Amino acid sequence: LLRVDTPLGQADLAAMRLAGEYAYAGRDYVVAKVLELLETHATYSVHNHHNFAWKEKHGGEDVWVIRKGATPCFPGQESFIGGSMGDISVIVRGKDTPEARDALYSTVHGAGRIMSRTQAAGKMVWRKKRRVGGAISEERMRRAVAEFGVELRGGGPDEAPFVYRKLEDVLAAHAETMEILHVLKPIIVVMAGPDVYDPYKD
Repeated sequence: LLRVDTPLGQADLAAMRLAGEYAYAGRDYVVAKVLELLETHATYSVHNHHNFAWKEKHGGEDVWVIRKGATPCFPGQESFIGGSMGDISVIVRGKDTPEARDALYSTVHGAGRIMSRTQAAGKMVWRKKRRVGGAISEERMRRAVAEFGVELRGGGPDEAPFVYRKLEDVLAAHAETMEILHVLKPIIVVMAGPDVYDPYKD
């Protein structure tokens, strides 16, 4: 951690905020393109950060809250919690409960991994341009997603449903901090395929 009253701390905060704006812009662009393709418009939206830091007041003190793998969920605030491509996602609203206060009005931003990307998909051998040693096969992943009624375009075993907890179990563990407003089921999932080079993935 860096002190925020130093030049390095201020530079770090500025970089984090810029990264957050970049993430919002990327999501906005993708949503706009999908709406354009569907020839429709948005009637309802929920936008929230995760893996970010916020200056907040808790217990009468001004503090920095770093939510790694978590997102804000203050009383009345709506948040999105995503499941895997073979599971539900939800929109929730924060509650004002002792449990929520203890969690600094935070909730999970997803179901959480139980298997690393490398464990699931295998190690990339760049010379051979293929992965070796993965626990999840492409066929098994595609079958599971299809059985959930989802059309999958692209994607790879590192994002298979088996590498995440079931979202319902995670939500049950956090039930006192939020109420579920909407349960969403994916119809189509579009991701870069395993043949697409992503320098940030490995």
